[in-house]
Amino acid sequence: MTRTLRVVVLISGGGTTLRNLLTLVAVGSLPIKVQLVISSNPKARGLHYADESKIPTAVHMRRDFASDDDYSRAIFDACRAADCDYVLMGGFLKFVPIPEDFNLRVLNIHPALIPAFCGHKMYGFHVHEAVIEYGAKLTGCTVHFVDNQYDHGPIILQRAVPVLDDDTPAKLHERVFEAECEAYPEALRLLAAGKVRCEGRRVRIS
Repeated sequence: MTRTLRVVVLISGGGTTLRNLLTLVAVGSLPIKVQLVISSNPKARGLHYADESKIPTAVHMRRDFASDDDYSRAIFDACRAADCDYVLMGGFLKFVPIPEDFNLRVLNIHPALIPAFCGHKMYGFHVHEAVIEYGAKLTGCTVHFVDNQYDHGPIILQRAVPVLDDDTPAKLHERVFEAECEAYPEALRLLAAGKVRCEGRRVRIS
C-alpha cells in the first residue's frame, strides 16, 4: 500500500527540481506532501515556487553559522519540527552533516552516473563540462541516499543519457534534466510503496 510521504525540500537556486515535484503533486501523480522548503539563499527562485503553492519556507545561510555542525543542527531541527519522513536535496549546494536520526532519510539527485563525475565542486554545468571534456559516451543521473561525503551514499536508481557528438554543456544539461524529472519521482514512488531496502551500500528494490 502506497502512503503519502511528508518531505522537506532543500534548495539553493532556481528550484527546477522542486517545481517538477510540485507539478506532479498537483496532478496527483506523486504521493508526497511538501511540508517545508529550506533555502541556503534568500534570493533563490525556488522560494517563489513554494510561495505559489502555499508551502512554508525558511532561509538558513551558511555564513550565519560558526560550523558545519551548527548549520546542520539548524537545518534538521527545522526538518524535525516539520515532522517529515524524508529530506530531499534539490540543487542544495551546502554541505550538512547528516544526524543519526536522519540516516537513510535524506535523498539527493546528481546529474551524472555516480561514481563518475561527482564529488566536491562537481555540480550543475561543471558536471556536464567535465563529461564532454573527458569524451564520455554515456552520462545520466543518480538518485542516492546522502551520507557525510559528497555524492557518496547508497544508490537508489540511475538513468542513462547518451552524450552526442554535437553536445554542449547546455544541450546535455537539458537532456539530463529530463531524465532527472523522471528519476527523482520514481525513487519517491518506490519509497512511498515500501519497496526500497538498504543492505550496506546495496539498495534492493522489491
